[in-house]
Amino acid sequence: MAEETLTLKEMCALFDVTPRTLRYYEYLELITPAKTGRTRHYGPSERARVKLIRQGRRFGFPLEEIRQWLELYGTEDQNRAQMEAWIEMSTRQLAELDRRKKELEEVTAELSRLRDMTQASLDALD
Repeated sequence: MAEETLTLKEMCALFDVTPRTLRYYEYLELITPAKTGRTRHYGPSERARVKLIRQGRRFGFPLEEIRQWLELYGTEDQNRAQMEAWIEMSTRQLAELDRRKKELEEVTAELSRLRDMTQASLDALD
């Protein structure tokens, strides 16, 4: 029995992406859909890869890093290299997200302080 495949339009709807996004993933060799003429057919492997790509982007990973990580899949070491790379990538990204969170908290506190000072100045005019 043949694998169930999705069209470009179906993939776009499934992952809430544009055709341009999927073609860009293909250009970067993140996915390799089967083709019949100009028609792309996305099988289970491409769907799984797009799911991982979208999740990686949500976590803030650059596409090149995601591509390198995906290339490790299926290596002869039962994906040990991919798991080790994932731990390294996620540890680094967690540190970056923590740094950005602290920066955002500082900016939020400063903005709140300035807003409150401005409100107090405005109230003093009344």
